[in-house]
Amino acid sequence: MPIPYDIPDAPEVLDRREGPYGEVVLRRHGELLQIIANGCFLMDTSDGRSERLLVDAALAALDGRPSPRLLIGGLGVGFSLAHAAADPRWGAVTVVERERAVIDWHLDGPLAALSGEALADPRSKIVEADLLDYVNETCDTFDAVCLDIDNGPDWTVTEGNDSLYSTAGLTSCARVLRPGGVLAVWSARPSPEFEGTMGNAGFQQVRTEEIPVARGVPDVVHLAVRPG
Repeated sequence: MPIPYDIPDAPEVLDRREGPYGEVVLRRHGELLQIIANGCFLMDTSDGRSERLLVDAALAALDGRPSPRLLIGGLGVGFSLAHAAADPRWGAVTVVERERAVIDWHLDGPLAALSGEALADPRSKIVEADLLDYVNETCDTFDAVCLDIDNGPDWTVTEGNDSLYSTAGLTSCARVLRPGGVLAVWSARPSPEFEGTMGNAGFQQVRTEEIPVARGVPDVVHLAVRPG
């Protein structure tokens, strides 16, 4: 007699779109919502601990600067935005997201439950743009820039994203940072090479904070300060 066992339900695709950078998919798996980009799992709604630490680490590194302005690269499932908007110490929160589909999922789709309150906050706004284009063109400046776009500098979702983590890309990020401003970059694994790139881009006080995970290599946040 065969031994009975439970087969997990297959994920349910809620939306699938072909954008300028490839395919993006929103799916539901049990109680979780998941974002898949070009067939690569990007993130889900299971935890948010990494995103919260990313924002908190950037704020802590500012040493009490009043009403700092935050730029978040990547909207994702909205954890970073929601956490930042829930903290009254942030003076303004701007999120740059290049995928129209992801923005729509937050404005009037399944992810609105996570980000609706944050988006209603007058301090918050979403900019639809490629982050590298934005930091090269905007006249706005910020006290902190948090990047949560890929699975890290060594594990990008699309080939073109590599340039963001290069010396030139990080120099562009420094362009929008005020003196003493903080760059925080989330990664699914530590990258000593990326720490060197941050230094080559002119950043100081480069360091890495680990985020404990249930198993495997810990997630990390790479942190650095623009001189001045």
